[in-house]
Amino acid sequence: MNLFTEASEKDQSANQPLAYRMRPRTLDEYIGQDAIIGKGRLLRRAIQADQLSSVIFYGPPGTGKTTLARVIANTTKRHFSTLNAVLSGVKELRYEIEEARQRLELYNRGTILFIDEVHRWNKSQQDALLPWVENGTVILIGATTENPYFEVNAALVSRSRIFQLKSLENEDLLAIARQALADKERGYGNYRVTFEDQALEHLVEIANGDARSLLNALQLAVETSTEHFPPANGKEIFISKDAAEQSIQKKAVLYDKEGDYHFDVISAFIKSVRGSDPDATLYWLARMVSAGEDPKFIFRRMLISACEDVGLADPNAIVVVQADAEAFERIGLPEGRFHLTHAALYLATTEKSNSTLAFFDALKGVEQQAQDEVPNHLRDASRDAKGFGHGQGYLYPHSYQDHWVAQQYLPSGLQGKVFYQPSNQGYEKNIQEKVQRHREEQLESVEVDAFVENLTFSPGDKQRQQWVNRTVSERGKLLSTVRTTLFESVQFRRSDRVLVCNAGHGLLLWEAFRKTAEGLVVAQVQSKDQLDHINHYADSLPELEKPQVHLADLKKLVASLEEDMRFEIIIGRNVFSRAREEQQLCTALASRLARQGSLHLCESVPSKGSRLSDFLPPDLKPMFIQAEQLLYGEPTNALTNWDEEYLQSMFEAENLFAVVTSLDLTEQRMMGSDDIKRYMVSSYLPSFEKLGLEVDATALQRRLEDQLANRALHWRHHLAFVHASRQPITIYERDEKGTGAFAAVVKKVHGGN
Repeated sequence: MNLFTEASEKDQSANQPLAYRMRPRTLDEYIGQDAIIGKGRLLRRAIQADQLSSVIFYGPPGTGKTTLARVIANTTKRHFSTLNAVLSGVKELRYEIEEARQRLELYNRGTILFIDEVHRWNKSQQDALLPWVENGTVILIGATTENPYFEVNAALVSRSRIFQLKSLENEDLLAIARQALADKERGYGNYRVTFEDQALEHLVEIANGDARSLLNALQLAVETSTEHFPPANGKEIFISKDAAEQSIQKKAVLYDKEGDYHFDVISAFIKSVRGSDPDATLYWLARMVSAGEDPKFIFRRMLISACEDVGLADPNAIVVVQADAEAFERIGLPEGRFHLTHAALYLATTEKSNSTLAFFDALKGVEQQAQDEVPNHLRDASRDAKGFGHGQGYLYPHSYQDHWVAQQYLPSGLQGKVFYQPSNQGYEKNIQEKVQRHREEQLESVEVDAFVENLTFSPGDKQRQQWVNRTVSERGKLLSTVRTTLFESVQFRRSDRVLVCNAGHGLLLWEAFRKTAEGLVVAQVQSKDQLDHINHYADSLPELEKPQVHLADLKKLVASLEEDMRFEIIIGRNVFSRAREEQQLCTALASRLARQGSLHLCESVPSKGSRLSDFLPPDLKPMFIQAEQLLYGEPTNALTNWDEEYLQSMFEAENLFAVVTSLDLTEQRMMGSDDIKRYMVSSYLPSFEKLGLEVDATALQRRLEDQLANRALHWRHHLAFVHASRQPITIYERDEKGTGAFAAVVKKVHGGN
């Protein structure tokens, strides 16, 4: 039976639950889940275009999975059928498949099959559906409260797009409640319903993100707060806070020891421990204990964490957790909760180190590299010392000062390879310097052998040559660092809408595209060549999933977008090259930021990078410095009359919190004769003339060519990274080289100060 047919809609009566009556019929009525169904999102575009492919909706109860299926049923021109996996099996499925097959053959009309609680079907039942999804007989919409990657056949998952629905925000629930109170056809719009202060808010709060729970509680509160329902015409229905509290007694604890929430909650607990947050640790521990989680399971995870997350920063952690676990075995519940808490708080508050993960780096080295021979001096001397000389040359550490001597322990091909990185926390801090010092001496002790091997052109030489080859493409390395630095500051969600400014040939675009599979990427380019290049790579993508690429002026593009289109992320490179002329563009971009959106830009600051004079001999340098002072100091030169401070002021003028960080990157740059000629004609010769310096242009250019042409110049670029948001932000600066992890430098912006 199709529960979503028009006939079913007409049969609805006042006896049906409010939650059923108020299910949205169109996308415009749908409230919440903006991350997947909001303006511009992939799913919304697919529904509006009636081009939906197989999807699986995954999320807690009451988040709108079935409702969204209902909206699709009301929108699509395809036939819409539904099955409930709890009540149906292979027999019912075969019937629906046969009907869909005939419908397609006789009338060329496709079928969408909605299966609620799809995870309840076993493997054979899901397998029976697979061929018909694969050949296009049906388009599947599955709904599940369990993680589909674990509970749905991998073959079905691979042929479907997964959309995760989150628990609704309180503001969404409040909007749903008010919608029900105002609706005269399906809700309580014909009645005068009023609430005591905070009564409605209490219903929303306790509903715990579940719209169905909220509407059920609202129905109970409304229909029991009057002597007779419906009340006499004009009579007020007043809902007190006490009535609201009785209508919705307690938040439901979403927890199934065999289901997805079981793993989500334990994951949150361990991550809180790892993050040294004792309050969050206690909250998730209480969630588990309250839901009846097995304490042995919790202790097992804490024993793992004691070595994985604490490790050698506090070697006593494993001892404490083990002692608490043994004490719990003796005492049991309820008093054993003290030992659970003791162990959890100890882990959450002690120093942290994940250096034990070094094992997996070593394992990867074993799996990916050829298995080198054990060095002769490390071999077992008890068996083959006489025949092969095994063990000869071994230095016994205990015979030396401090019980240590520098010698080779790794295979020859792995000399210098580092697996273990001691942290600077707790006990491990005490051994960090010792380990590093030993390594330096160790490498130096084998340097002679390495030198001899290089003379024989050993395999080690090939590795060195590969390293040299990697350093040739300096430009690519620089751009890669720019991209990495920008994206390290951006927290992407798969449903985000992204605007890529000055997208070029796709340096930032494709990275953003990969991170927003259910979102939208809009990109602006400045040339047809860039447009054609990006479209070439996008041609193989389904039409609905392609990034929207526009050859246009950025300001005009932003103005032409739909009025209510907002972006969670705006990102770009060299967007404000003429910053003092671009305040209007800054205003336009700020107006397109979503409420929680952020803007991330990388801008080259010409006035602070390398100049030609940096590479000239002493006799030429002074005159070129004079010219550059004139060039870069000209107030009307839009390319050079701004810096990081001005960029920050631009965005702060738009009432955004802004942080600007700087990074110097060096590029190995080859300069040709044409480059030198261009520099001279466009910049330096006019400046010499303004300064009253007489020069022989031809002779000077020839001299520069002799000095600079076809030489690798280490050209320094001064980059400004702009991060702006409507909310206070924290940005971690990279180190000076721009190649390592973020340094421990934190800049915070609070309250605009």
